[in-house]
Amino acid sequence: MAELKVSVISPERVLYEGAARGVIAPAFDGEVGILPMHAPLMTLLGRGILRVDTAGGEQRFQVDGGFLQVVDDAVRVVTEQASAV
Repeated sequence: MAELKVSVISPERVLYEGAARGVIAPAFDGEVGILPMHAPLMTLLGRGILRVDTAGGEQRFQVDGGFLQVVDDAVRVVTEQASAV
């Protein structure tokens, strides 16, 4: 099964870097879901919970602002503020 390579980055540190089956992110105008083979995408983030579905369970982060980029099964989340939930 295909996987995503996910990076969650805040100004202070890298909060998560690894494989995931899917990502649900709070975009500026609603939630966006990302699965393997997703079309290229760039969106602004709003405030809310970022969920990363990993083999070991769901990783959750409170994010506020920033952007999300999807290219070739790589998801990069760069946020202005983030913390693990």
